[in-house]
Amino acid sequence: MTFPLKTVALIVAAGQGSRAGGDVPKQYRTIAGKAVLAHAHEAIAVHDAIDAVFVVVADGQQHVARALLGDEVQVVAGADSRRGSVRAGLEAIDAAGGADIVLIHDAARPFLPAAVVDRLLEALTESEGAIPTLPVADTLVRQEGGAMADTVERAQLHRVQTPQAFRFATILAAHRAWNEARDATDDAQILRAFGHDVMLVQGDERLEKLTYRQDFARVEALLAPAHVTRVGMGYDVHRLAPGEPLWLGGVLVPHDRGLAGHSDADVALHAIVDAMLGALAEGDIGSHFPPSDPQWRGASSDRFLAYARDRVIARGGRIDHVDLTIICEAPKIGPHRDAMRARIAAILDVPNERVSVKATTTERLGFAGRREGIAAQAVATLSLPALS
Repeated sequence: MTFPLKTVALIVAAGQGSRAGGDVPKQYRTIAGKAVLAHAHEAIAVHDAIDAVFVVVADGQQHVARALLGDEVQVVAGADSRRGSVRAGLEAIDAAGGADIVLIHDAARPFLPAAVVDRLLEALTESEGAIPTLPVADTLVRQEGGAMADTVERAQLHRVQTPQAFRFATILAAHRAWNEARDATDDAQILRAFGHDVMLVQGDERLEKLTYRQDFARVEALLAPAHVTRVGMGYDVHRLAPGEPLWLGGVLVPHDRGLAGHSDADVALHAIVDAMLGALAEGDIGSHFPPSDPQWRGASSDRFLAYARDRVIARGGRIDHVDLTIICEAPKIGPHRDAMRARIAAILDVPNERVSVKATTTERLGFAGRREGIAAQAVATLSLPALS
């Protein structure tokens, strides 16, 4: 779909938004780390049809808007009313060379789907104005003295949203001809009073206006990430002793000595378990499998790693990646690396590609360099529900 006409967006952000509470106007409050006005500007400016954006703000707030949006945005001082602010914006566009089409949008509706803009522009091929609306779903009643009176027929009723799209010359003329003594709740009303029909197109629930404090809480909840990334680090060390089997990364490695410990002393798996428990903020391996408990004497560390895996699953999480480094002078880890990756991945029930196994030496420094023991460190990256 092509848009040969010059199309300008006019964002109205001059109100005080007192019903939303807070110490600053609602258009400058942040949602998901970004000001409402910045959300609104980004949503409309990225559309391929928009050639320029003008923003109307309260006089004295121009510097705030420019700091948020950049110098390429045309910032206009507004008036005491919304209608007056829109008129100021339209006159500024006209002074800058005019436009073929203008989309007048409230900053308080910051989450604009591109499809709504498409529908508005399509409707302007047959009309001087178009607005997005949603049908009224709830039963409507009149009130008399605090009690229910007649039910209002809702079949022909619609909720009006923005942006509202107009042929620029027509809406500018309509604003200039408007009776200053009358109030207007939106620009479509002004166009109709000027003698033109306004087409209705399908709106979108995401365009609901931010009016009250609870509206911000609702949108924050909708925008909150379903999952968050959590990272944990683990470290373990065991001494080498004669007569012990050497288990590393769930694999029995031939060697003249093995690791001594209460369980099978697999430092690699222990480090991974500690990393995963750390990412879960659930303590360390010793708090779940205390060495003082005889049931863990000689236990296979596979059980510990499977336990950590199940703790992630119980929290509704996912194991994204495990990075293991084994620190020793001997034995050589390279010949066993693939077997370790495969075994760790099998226990965690993840693809091999999510497991990294590396090895390094200490250049013969320290206990590992003297071949007195083996150490391992691990980093586990988990994806957990945001409220977990």
